[in-house]
Amino acid sequence: MKEGNRHVRALEPATLVISLLMAAFAAVICMQIISRIGITPNTSIVGAILAMILARIPFGGLTRFRSLERQNLVQTMASAGGFAAANCGLLAVGIVFLLGQPNLVIPMLIGSALSTLIGIWFACSLYDSDVYPAAAAWPPGVATAEALIAGDEGGHRAMRLVQGILLGVVGTHFKLPMAGIGIVFIANIFAMASLGVGLVIRGYSPLLLGIDLGKTYIPHGVMIGAGFISLLQALAIINRGSKRRPETPRQEVSKEKEVQWEPTVTGERVKQVLGHGTLLYLGGAVVMALVAGIVSQMTAVQLLIWVVWAGLSAVIAAVLVGLSAMHSGWFPGFAISVIFLTIGMFLKIPALPLALLTGYVASAGPCFADLGYDLKTGWLLRGRGKDVEYELDGRRQQLIAELVGGLVAMVVVFLFMNMHFKLDMLPPVSRVFAATVKAGANPDILRQLIIWAIPGAILQGIGGSGKAMGILFATGLLIQNPIYGIGVLAAVVVRLVFGTKFMEVRDAGLIAGDGIYGFVSAVVRTMF
Repeated sequence: MKEGNRHVRALEPATLVISLLMAAFAAVICMQIISRIGITPNTSIVGAILAMILARIPFGGLTRFRSLERQNLVQTMASAGGFAAANCGLLAVGIVFLLGQPNLVIPMLIGSALSTLIGIWFACSLYDSDVYPAAAAWPPGVATAEALIAGDEGGHRAMRLVQGILLGVVGTHFKLPMAGIGIVFIANIFAMASLGVGLVIRGYSPLLLGIDLGKTYIPHGVMIGAGFISLLQALAIINRGSKRRPETPRQEVSKEKEVQWEPTVTGERVKQVLGHGTLLYLGGAVVMALVAGIVSQMTAVQLLIWVVWAGLSAVIAAVLVGLSAMHSGWFPGFAISVIFLTIGMFLKIPALPLALLTGYVASAGPCFADLGYDLKTGWLLRGRGKDVEYELDGRRQQLIAELVGGLVAMVVVFLFMNMHFKLDMLPPVSRVFAATVKAGANPDILRQLIIWAIPGAILQGIGGSGKAMGILFATGLLIQNPIYGIGVLAAVVVRLVFGTKFMEVRDAGLIAGDGIYGFVSAVVRTMF
């Protein structure tokens, strides 16, 4: 529904009610899934499928959901509810509860909510800039848009989507990495090859290298080096963007087609957003410190270090998670948070303040990535930004939807967290964070981080910001999933030989099929 340049409203009563119900449902289900299985499924594609089904129910005003823009708002709020509840709220409160500090649960939830909401604003404010271009991959967003468009148009396009979905479901059932295979045909091929190599090396490191990389901090060191160079590259891009003449378009490559793209967020605006975002994260850290009462547990110097490190860590974590999500569809929020937790130990931050810092930082990235995907979906549905006014209005409505979904998630966590505590149903990642805080600093860890930061920095420097080879290689090293790596590398070879045309729409179907099967099977596994 397009009235002039006015987009469908996120707070329109009918859209809001359906979206709120789906966000709350996604939040409850995803809390169950991450507690029992340790992962959170792609709720964007599930939300899109449910929105399409609603549109075909001949009852009341449900037919109005045939509007693709309205479906986009519904899936945006639903995915925000699921991601924020599981990857932010429950994960964060689980850390302090496992440390035997139930009195810090509410302050931690407040801190997580602040970090999540700031991350959402941060993502929307940076989206479609030189650093986070709308024309970049954002693979899950492409998959969701393809699903919505195919469902609306039908015909040959829908047939290709259905073929992809069926292959995705069947392949995922047999433990094949169908989402990864689909993403290879959408994302930058160098980035995906780097991710695949990292995953294979991590998975088979005992055989290939004689050591288990998962028991070392080598992957974290590589990410630190790659992340540092990536931040420098981002600053260089911002500086170039602020000097570039507005009428000069940039060339962005999507698959193998050149697309004329003019950013709607200028380099100067990016600088302002980074400054404001840093201040917001610092302010959120201060609020959490006051509410938690940890001010009295630290000296003035320790408190200053804590606030500064919490704020800077949250900003950097969000930026790095966003870059990884944009290029590959992966967001290594947990692994990146471990880096800031570890460095915090060497800054002599006491255990309980460090646990709060970890939950705060871990909440900064997930919804940054999630909104990036959903904004990509909206950008494609709205005509790739050709009508700038309409695109910006649609983006604002998605921001509102994501913020509301994040708030719904935190309310759901508040209502159900005690049940999770009593049943000992907490995310495995929360247990890792709590155990790491208890373990304390080890000089050998710092040595590994410094030494292995060098190759990470070199690889990121060689590949440049557009390929993100260092970031994606480090992401692969941080994740134990060698089969996914093999599938990615096999798909890279197929793409090099046959190109991408034969996979158009089918690639989105593979991602959708993987997501649907993963969601349904995860729900079944939590019930039985």
